[in-house]
Amino acid sequence: MLVPKGAVMIDNGNATLFVSDMDRAVEFYTQTLGLKLRRRFGNHWAEVEAGPDLVIGLHPATESSPAPPGTAGSVQIGLMVDEPLEEVISKLREQGVTFTGSVIDDEAGRFAYLSDPDGNTHYLWENKPQHEPA
Repeated sequence: MLVPKGAVMIDNGNATLFVSDMDRAVEFYTQTLGLKLRRRFGNHWAEVEAGPDLVIGLHPATESSPAPPGTAGSVQIGLMVDEPLEEVISKLREQGVTFTGSVIDDEAGRFAYLSDPDGNTHYLWENKPQHEPA
């Protein structure tokens, strides 16, 4: 593999989400959304796997956090569904998940926006057949 001169090879990463209550956040992402808890270090850090290509890092909010948890637009995580979108929405609503707006249908897929316990907005998406990953 060729690496441009001066470039750093990046091997992995995560999307860090600042949360106000670690227990509540871990419960939401693992129990409610059904994602896998990779590791947890008390109330200092937790990693949740959303498939093989996305790790969500949960970190308690601090005075030096870039934005307070739930600040509109500060973070959005997209989670691809492998069942019909309406079925997933229905199952999550039964577990108390709040969705905003209606399902958005565009060229690439169908999207639905939900809120986590801190008010962070994330979205579920269902690929359209012509846009299925290879």
